[in-house]
Amino acid sequence: MSNVIIEFGTRTSGKVCMKTTVGDIDIELWSKECPLACRNFIQLCMEGYYNGTIFHRIIRDFIVQGGDPTGTGEGGESIYTTSFKNEFHQRLKFNRRGLVGMASGNDGMNGSQFFFTLNATPDLDKKHTLFGKIVGNTLFNMLRLGECETGNDDKPLRTQKILQVEILSNPFNDIVPREKKKDKKEKRKDPRVVESRKSNILTFGDETEEDDQEIAVFNKVE
Repeated sequence: MSNVIIEFGTRTSGKVCMKTTVGDIDIELWSKECPLACRNFIQLCMEGYYNGTIFHRIIRDFIVQGGDPTGTGEGGESIYTTSFKNEFHQRLKFNRRGLVGMASGNDGMNGSQFFFTLNATPDLDKKHTLFGKIVGNTLFNMLRLGECETGNDDKPLRTQKILQVEILSNPFNDIVPREKKKDKKEKRKDPRVVESRKSNILTFGDETEEDDQEIAVFNKVE
């Protein structure tokens, strides 16, 4: 029986199992709708890029973010020669928990960082690439991440990490793992985004000085 599931009027194509310190997280991908993001994610998984990386930012009832090999929220590179632009599809909306998006800076460019939604986050529509969803009972493992106690800068007090990623279904049969190169630990350009605690509306970094209630979210969800 096929693992393809119809949702939002679109079919998923591609699946990985992300093994983490809170258990497995199964992710299905919208590879046809978001080919750049999904190819980037699959190849990075194939190359072991995410292995051992931490979930460096958790905001309760909002998002869990990871995918930065530096663990700072300022690093990470795509498989392409440079970062890549967002991809949007009219049928893909951030309308529930368990969705997977690319974490871009306010320039709309993406590297390796991604996030899981802990709730419906419609303010992220047309701002971040929605390229996958968490399926089955593994959703509850991801939700456990959202319950972690955090400290300064929304970083979990107890380290939670990705142990390994297994590719269960690869929609890109032409992907060949690259030779491992030295980590440049390159900082992302202008990665700051701001979340308003009052309205849950995200604004760009150049608006942060207007409201003391807004809290900077570096290299996070816009």
